[in-house]
Amino acid sequence: MQIVAEFVTSAAGAGDFPRDQLPEVAMVGRSNVGKSSLINALVRQPLARTSATPGKTRLANIYRVRRGSMSACYLVDLPGYGYARAPRASSGQAGREGAAAEFSQLTDAFFGRPGQRGALLLVDARHPGLSSDLEAWEWLGSQSCARGVVGMKVDKLTQAERARHARELKNVFEVPVVLVSARTGEGLDELWKMIASLPKTAA
Repeated sequence: MQIVAEFVTSAAGAGDFPRDQLPEVAMVGRSNVGKSSLINALVRQPLARTSATPGKTRLANIYRVRRGSMSACYLVDLPGYGYARAPRASSGQAGREGAAAEFSQLTDAFFGRPGQRGALLLVDARHPGLSSDLEAWEWLGSQSCARGVVGMKVDKLTQAERARHARELKNVFEVPVVLVSARTGEGLDELWKMIASLPKTAA
């Protein structure tokens, strides 16, 4: 199936986000969960930059994608929330507060606009129920958008672990969780279906 994708822009604030009213799906997750790798796997090309230093980017990277007959939409790679919670020790308290403030301002600007929007919380399937992921899930619930959960790095689990962790993820988040692997491509077709159906009109 043909996939058309392009990088659009890196947004630092509300004025940088697209204004053409296409549906938008935000990728939300910890800095090392593999958001960029997942985007590259979805579009079958190295479109999103991956970094050996998680949390280095503090911008929202926006990609316009279309798969087969589905309507075009934007995938929005929001900064990983890990860096705002646990930045380098040398940055000090001021650095931690500044990073958290930047993250909050950018995400508030993204979710505060009207339009068709959804959010995918990406979590490491090997570690169900991390407190930071649960906080992010609760926070997404307060936003005007539909939300879903994606269990990443499922290829690193044994068959027994996969079944157990899938149950744990479903119990923790109280919704069905799509299990995927950016490395093997497992679960990507199911994830595309979720991306197409997720955006709802926000007030």
